[in-house]
Formats: sequence, C-alpha cells, structure tokens
Amino acid sequence: MNAELLNRITFNIYQCGGKPCIRNMRIRVTDVLELLANGLTADQIINEEFPSLEINDIKACLLYESLKL
Repeated sequence: MNAELLNRITFNIYQCGGKPCIRNMRIRVTDVLELLANGLTADQIINEEFPSLEINDIKACLLYESLKL
C-alpha cells in the first residue's frame, strides 16, 4: 500500500520547479500539507480547494513527508 501511495507523488523538472507534485498535476505536496497545517480537513481540501484530488493523494502527501524525516 505504501508503494502504491508513493507512486502518486511525481517529479518533473519542467513543472512547479521540480517540486514533488500529485499525479503529474500542478498541485504540489507542500500545497496540500500547508492546507492541512492551516486546519483544513481532507474533505475540505478535496471538496473546496482541489476537486481533482482523491483521499489517497492526501495520504500520499503525508506519507511522502513522513519519509523525509
């Protein structure tokens, strides 16, 4: 499951300055993490901020960040 989630995190030097993004979209991992840090729930992020995201995208962001520690 972890590998499957991490496959959602993509890198492209021509997109978002090479920062980790979600499924080749222009949504950076840091964008999602900042929204979570500011108190938004996963449902709010998906329904109000980034409707193209799925719950597993948010889980992937959290997992990716946790592995950097």
